[in-house]
Amino acid sequence: MIHLRDVRLRRGPEPLVEGATLSLLRGEKIGVVGRNGCGKSTLLALLQGGIAPDRGEHEMPPGLAVASVAQELPHSQRPVIEHVIDGDAALRGTESALAAAEAAGDGFAQARLHAELERQGAYTARSRAAALLDGLGFDAADIDRPIAEFSGGLRMRANLARALMCPSELLLLDEPTNHLDLDAVLWLEGWLQAYAGTLLVVSHDRDFLDAVVGRVLHIHDRRIDSYTGDFSRFEAQRTARLAQRQAADERLRREAAHVRSFIERFRAKASKARQAQSRIKWLERLPAIVEQRAETVYEWSFEPPARLPSPLVVLDGVAAGHPAAEAAAQAPRRVLSGVSLSVRPGARIGILGRNGAGKSTLMRTLAGDLAPLAGTLTAAPDLETGFFAQLEVDQLDAGDTAIGQFSRRAGADIAAWPEQRKRDHLGSFGFRGDRVFETVGSFSGGERARLSLAILVARRPNLLLLDEPTNHLDHEMRDSLLLALQDFTGAVVLVSHDRGLLGGVCDEFLLVRDGRVEPFDGDLADYARWLAQRDAAPRTAEATTGATAAEDRRGRRRAEAERRNKLAPLRAALRDIEAELAHLGAERATIEATLADPAFYGRDDAAQRGLPRRHGELLAQIAALEERWLETGEQLEAAEKEKGGSFDPPERGSLVRRDG
Repeated sequence: MIHLRDVRLRRGPEPLVEGATLSLLRGEKIGVVGRNGCGKSTLLALLQGGIAPDRGEHEMPPGLAVASVAQELPHSQRPVIEHVIDGDAALRGTESALAAAEAAGDGFAQARLHAELERQGAYTARSRAAALLDGLGFDAADIDRPIAEFSGGLRMRANLARALMCPSELLLLDEPTNHLDLDAVLWLEGWLQAYAGTLLVVSHDRDFLDAVVGRVLHIHDRRIDSYTGDFSRFEAQRTARLAQRQAADERLRREAAHVRSFIERFRAKASKARQAQSRIKWLERLPAIVEQRAETVYEWSFEPPARLPSPLVVLDGVAAGHPAAEAAAQAPRRVLSGVSLSVRPGARIGILGRNGAGKSTLMRTLAGDLAPLAGTLTAAPDLETGFFAQLEVDQLDAGDTAIGQFSRRAGADIAAWPEQRKRDHLGSFGFRGDRVFETVGSFSGGERARLSLAILVARRPNLLLLDEPTNHLDHEMRDSLLLALQDFTGAVVLVSHDRGLLGGVCDEFLLVRDGRVEPFDGDLADYARWLAQRDAAPRTAEATTGATAAEDRRGRRRAEAERRNKLAPLRAALRDIEAELAHLGAERATIEATLADPAFYGRDDAAQRGLPRRHGELLAQIAALEERWLETGEQLEAAEKEKGGSFDPPERGSLVRRDG
């Protein structure tokens, strides 16, 4: 159907793709994946006809009907449902021809055009457009409102509905889930599964790709590699290919580095430390790693909060909404009523509900951006909230530098940090070297999201409120965020359409609907089933799947919370020990340098007599700390094994869990 032969694609001075050869067959559903900036959107632009290849052949059938989502936000006063129907250009063309025939009094042409309209489905167009808008989260009462009155996110949804309305043989979607809530993502999955044409979709949502695609194109190192199967099979096949080439993946690189660091540090104790001996044997069995271009790995971590009061925040009978200044009417607009909620350290709460139900209103109320309209909100005196709002990246000053925004937005205490400390912190979020002096306007959406997160976590919050934090993050960055949140000792309240993040982080879920906030006694699979059945199922049975299954899930959540509470102190102890070792090691190195200087022995004073004694004390303290470090590491390893995951030996205070 579509063929690329030895194609080079370029955007800017450097090629993004070199020598790409592939064929796309009729009816295939294909996911396009790769790091931000690798050329995914450029490939879609080629297939849409927006650019031509720098080199090679690009063949598409003549007259192929291609649909894609417009990236420009519409600002017209046209009703949103008419904007969606406009996506069927052929239908609109026939309607215009019919109007001209009627004006000319051409009865023969009118009859022919009426028949054509019936063939094109003109008499069901409005109902089909309304169904698309409903699935994507629009209220039925709003579909005749002018599109300019909607938020930017809803206007992007309208553009998506318009693309789906277009009769097409090739559908190109670039991150279609970014502006959707979980309800709309699940609906879109079903729609795309039934789509009869060829689909190419760029997405960083693993679960979405698994549900929709049967083939994956991976763009990396200027290549396009093709894999058969969904995203999970792609990851497995890619790992196998890397292993066959003896090019270890990044996880093996980190483990090897950790083990080498461990062995070098404790080689002298290897004769009596089983832990060191086992790692020496493991390293000897590790196959040689073939050096290749290493992709950037993000090892994010959230510094432990300075204080962890309990509870952090309590809502009692709260009515939440928008004050008169924000509401369209003169009176305040109430969105939620009777909300009672207590958030304690270690809580992992996921917020579920369709667009417009009040999820963001709840988050803004917890953050203190919206005062309760009724009821009471009690915040702990030491509460430190980190709030990542849906439009957080849009709040950054495009004309400022990364380090400038960090200094201005992170707070007065952090603004006073030395420049090197700021650069080190930003470096852990991928802004290394002179990148901290680049302007925000030159950053991609993912880079802006990383900068916003870097600003947020520098404040060491004890309550993280994250409203769609992954919209601009690629797979690797999402994984890093998930792991950082798993180890965070404070509380997390999360709104996301990313099921991998929700399922990997949250122990409990709240459902926002009909102006209420209530516990959802189930997991995300239960929620998907509930959504599919809610119109037919009785209200009393909507949020349950059986008492036994519910009790099992509660048990799993309790066990996960207990496991995390058990591991967190061990990790904190390791960090404290390593910090003390670093401090004592620096003092030891200074003393040894002084003792190695012959000039030192020409004096006879208290300093000369005291330094050797202090050196001996340091050696004893360091040895004791190293023994404690070994014991704590073994305890942590045993706890990880109880859970069934694998253990990465610690290095410089970084302990990362790898499950499965």
